[in-house]
Amino acid sequence: MNLYKIQKVRVLPKLPEKLAFLKELAYNLYWSWDHNSRSLFRRLDPDLWETVNRNPVLMLGQIDQKRLEDMAGNQGYLAQLERIRLSVENYMKRKAWFEEQFGETPSIHIAYFSMEFGLSSAMPVYSGGLGVLAGDHLKSASDLGLPFYGIGLAYQQGYFQQYLASDGWQQETYPINDFYNLPFNLEKDDKGNPLLIYVDLPGRKVFAQIWRVNIGRIPLFLLDANIQQNREEDRQITAQLYGGDIEMRIKQEILLGIGGMRALALMNIKPEVCHMNEGHSAFLAIERIKMYMEAHSGVDFVQAWEATRVGNVFTTHTPVPAGIDQFEPYLIEQYLGSYCSLLNLPIQDFIRLGGQHYAQAEGKFNMAIFAINMAGAYNGVSRLHGRVARQMWNYLWPNVPPDEVPIGHVTNGIHIRSWLSSELSELYVRYLDPNWYRNPIEESMWERIDQIPDVELWRTHERRRERLVTTARKNLQERLIKLGAHPNDIDRAAEVLRHDALTIGFARRFATYKRAYLLFSDKERLREIVNNEQCPVQIIISGKAHPRDREGKEVLKNIMNIIKEDDFRDKIVFLENYDMLLAGALVQ
Repeated sequence: MNLYKIQKVRVLPKLPEKLAFLKELAYNLYWSWDHNSRSLFRRLDPDLWETVNRNPVLMLGQIDQKRLEDMAGNQGYLAQLERIRLSVENYMKRKAWFEEQFGETPSIHIAYFSMEFGLSSAMPVYSGGLGVLAGDHLKSASDLGLPFYGIGLAYQQGYFQQYLASDGWQQETYPINDFYNLPFNLEKDDKGNPLLIYVDLPGRKVFAQIWRVNIGRIPLFLLDANIQQNREEDRQITAQLYGGDIEMRIKQEILLGIGGMRALALMNIKPEVCHMNEGHSAFLAIERIKMYMEAHSGVDFVQAWEATRVGNVFTTHTPVPAGIDQFEPYLIEQYLGSYCSLLNLPIQDFIRLGGQHYAQAEGKFNMAIFAINMAGAYNGVSRLHGRVARQMWNYLWPNVPPDEVPIGHVTNGIHIRSWLSSELSELYVRYLDPNWYRNPIEESMWERIDQIPDVELWRTHERRRERLVTTARKNLQERLIKLGAHPNDIDRAAEVLRHDALTIGFARRFATYKRAYLLFSDKERLREIVNNEQCPVQIIISGKAHPRDREGKEVLKNIMNIIKEDDFRDKIVFLENYDMLLAGALVQ
C-alpha cells in the first residue's frame, strides 16, 4: 500500500487592484494612530477585525475573497480609500518640524535602543510602560520628521498573555508570533538573501536576521535569532521578552546592544547619537568604542571611550534598585572576556565600569551604572524622578551635592493621536484646528479649548465611559466562560459597573513597589466610598505580574479575593490580560 504525505495548503485571498493600497497601509503602523485608516479595515469585516486583534496584515490573509470583490465595487468605500491614500501620501511627503528647522539633509542620525516597543496590541513585543513609551517615541519622531531609527528584538513569543484561575492566581500562556502575519518585512541583500549579523558568545557565534517595521516615516529594526544557523538554545534568545534566567538576559542584552550596532552598520546607518532606553542596551557603547578604534588607528580604549560617550544618551526609568539588571562578575567575564581582549581592556577594568567596587552594587555588574559611565548625558522621566535619580546615584559623584549631580529629566509624554478617542479628535478638528495634531504644543491653539460647548464635551465623555463599561463587561464574561462559571454568574457580569458613576482606573504592572494594594489598605473607608449612592464611585483594575514575581502574584490574588466580597462586587472589577487595546479603552 502506498502512503502519501498529506500537506495543508492555505489559499490566501487576492486583493483586487482597486484595493491594492490596503496592503501598503497594512504594512505601515501609521494605521495604529489614525482612526480613519483603521476604519477602512474595520469596514471590510467588523467581526474579523476584532477576531484578528486588529491586525490588518492577518486580516487581509483571512478575509473572504467575495467580500473583497464586493468592496472593490463599492464606490463609497473606494472614495474613502482614496481620501486616506492621499492623506498618507501627504503625511509621508510634507515637510515636518525637523526639516523646517534644520534643512532637508539631516546632519545627525539618532538610533533608539529599547528592549521592548509598544506600538499596537497586534504586535505583542512589549510588556508595559517602558515599551509603550518607546513606541510613542517612534511615532512622535515620525510626526516630527526626525532622522530616527529604532532597534529592538523580535520575540517569537513576546510577552505572556494572562489568565486568572478561579482562586485569583495568575497563569500565563505564550502564543507564538508569526512574523509573516505581522507588519514585518525581512531586510535582504541584493541577491534576496536575509541580512545576517552575528555576536560572539562563549565558543560560538550567534546569528540574527533583521525585521523592519515601518512606523510612519521611521523604521524599527528587530533582531531575530530564531533561525537555522543557530543551535536550539541560541534560537531561544529572542523567544520571550523578559523570559528565562539571568544568563538568558545577558545574552539578550549582548544581542540588543552589540548586535544592534552591527545591524545598523550592515545597513550603512551611522548614528551620531545612540539613545539607551534603560540599561538593557548599554553594551552598544563598547561596540561603538570597538568601531571607533578600528576606524582610528592607534587610538586606545580610553581615547575611544571619551570620543564616543558624548554621543550616548541614557534614560533611567527605575527608581528602585530591584528594577535594574545586575550580573555576577563571572558572567561578564564568561560572555565578554574575549570581547574585552579585542579592545586591549583588562576584564577587571571593564567590570569596574559596571560599579562592582561600589558597596551599593553588592559586588555585581550593574547595567545602570555601566550605562551612566558610558553615556555623555543622562535623564530621569519626570521632575520628581530626576530628583530621586540624583539622590539614588549620588555615590557615583561622591564630591558633588545631590542637587548638582548631572542627571536631568525629560518628563514622559505620549503620542497624542495614539491615545485620543476618535470622538475627542473630531471635537478638536471642529473647534481647534483641522490640523491640530501637527503642532500640539502650540499654546494659542489650546486657548480655543473653551470654545467646545460643555454639553458636547460632556456627551462625548459619557459615550466613552459607556464604551468602557461595555468593554469591561465583555472582558469579565469572557473570563467566566473560560473558567466554566455558572450561567447566572456570567449573566451577572453583564450588569457590573454603572454608566453614570465616577470611574477610577488603576492599571500597572503588579510589582510590589508599585503598591496596587495601597488602595485596599483601609477597607472600611473604601467600602463607604464605593457604596455611596449619592456620589457613586467604581474602580477598574488591570495589570500583570511578572511570571517569576511570586510576591506580585500574591498581591493580585489578594485583591481578587477582596473584590469578591459582597460590598465590593460589581463596583470594583479586575480586567484580565492588560494590553494596549485594553489600555486604550481605559484612557479613551
